[in-house]
Amino acid sequence: MSLIQQSHDSLPYIEADINPQTRSEIEGLIARELSEDHAGALHPLMPNFLSPKFSPLIAAEIERVAAKQPIRAIDTSRYEALEAPASTDPTSNETNPQLLDSWRTVLQKAYTSSTHLSTRLHNLALLEQFGKNAWLIGNSQLEEILKKVDTELVEIRAMAEKVNLERQTVQEGVRGEMAGLDDGWRKGIGRLVEVQIAAEQVRREILEKRRAGVA
Repeated sequence: MSLIQQSHDSLPYIEADINPQTRSEIEGLIARELSEDHAGALHPLMPNFLSPKFSPLIAAEIERVAAKQPIRAIDTSRYEALEAPASTDPTSNETNPQLLDSWRTVLQKAYTSSTHLSTRLHNLALLEQFGKNAWLIGNSQLEEILKKVDTELVEIRAMAEKVNLERQTVQEGVRGEMAGLDDGWRKGIGRLVEVQIAAEQVRREILEKRRAGVA
C-alpha cells in the first residue's frame, strides 16, 4: 500500500500562467531566502557521506587511473618469442651451472607459450564451429528483450496519456465552478475592503464630532 495518501496537483489546464514580472518577483523572494552557498552546500538535514572503503586492488586501480597510466591486466611478455641461451657442452653442469638454469627457464617459458597457443587454436576452432550459431541465438534473445521493453514503454506512455487526459477532463469539468468561486472570493475581498474603508470613515467622523463637542 502506498504511503502517499494525497497529492497536490497543479491546475495547468484552467489556471493562467503568471506574467514575467510576477515570476521575476517570486524568484527574487526565493533567492533572498536562500543562503549564499546553497548551490554547493548540502541541507543541514542531509546525512553525512560515508567514507568509501576500497580493497587494495580497487585502490591501486583508482591510483592508476588518477595517474593516467595504461592498464596492464595481462603480462604478454611470456608469450613473446624467446631467445635461446648460449650453447652448452658436456662440462657445463660443473663449470657453468647458471647456463643450465637459464636453459631450464627458457624451456619452461617455451612450454607455457606452446600451451597457450594450443589452447588458443582450440578456442578459435570452437568459435569457428559454434560461434555463428551462438551469436545468432544471442541476437535473437536481445531482440526479444528489446520487444518486451518497447511494449512496456508503449504501455507506460499510454498510461501517462490516460492520466493526463483524466486530469484534463476533471479540471475542465470544474472550470466553471472554480471561476465562480474565484469571482466570489474576489468580490468578498472587495466588499471586506469597502466595509473596512466605511468603518474607518465612520470612526473618523465620530472622532471629529467628539472633538467638535469638546471644543
